[in-house]
Amino acid sequence: MNYLIIPVTPFEQNCSLIWCDETGKAAVVDPGGDLEEILAEVDNRKLILEKILITHAHIDHAGGAGRLARETGVPIEGPHKDDLFWIKGMPEQSRMFNFPGAEVFEPSRWLEQGDRVSVGNQTLEVHHCPGHTPGHVIFFHPAGRLAIVGDVLFKGSIGRTDFPRGDYATLLNSIRQRLWPLGDDVKFVAGHGPMSTIGFERRHNPFLT
Repeated sequence: MNYLIIPVTPFEQNCSLIWCDETGKAAVVDPGGDLEEILAEVDNRKLILEKILITHAHIDHAGGAGRLARETGVPIEGPHKDDLFWIKGMPEQSRMFNFPGAEVFEPSRWLEQGDRVSVGNQTLEVHHCPGHTPGHVIFFHPAGRLAIVGDVLFKGSIGRTDFPRGDYATLLNSIRQRLWPLGDDVKFVAGHGPMSTIGFERRHNPFLT
């Protein structure tokens, strides 16, 4: 599985374009905005956009999902249903953060712990990792030793927990129970900032050591 990180929105959120070499089918993970730039990358690589994947429903990660699904006709998968209140609040989030009007959307599929999602012939595991938001999920590609973790974990930091229904202890538990077992060699794309590895963060992240 190939991937390309596309920073989008004034929040410099790491949207990921992932695709299967065998089929040319692709998914966009967390299209917070700047859809023209995202779709240009799809076209440049002659990929077939198959679906949209959402880690959680904060506007910088999901603000463009509704429009992208409407314009391309592809389904949205994720996040976990506990983030429904954030999705319903997209217009309010738009006003709060001065984003272009984000559309309320309904995923074609809510995701649960232990689910799997496919992109072409590639399969990613779904792990429910609440704490930053209650419905946050991450996507793990075992064959490629790659995880897309949204705002659960960053290089040297962790996600904020001061938003509605965030919880610090729950977030730490999610990281230790869901991310650490993936393996120290696993690289991850964080929701913002540079990539890191599970092993580096387990040993050096000041919030977790």
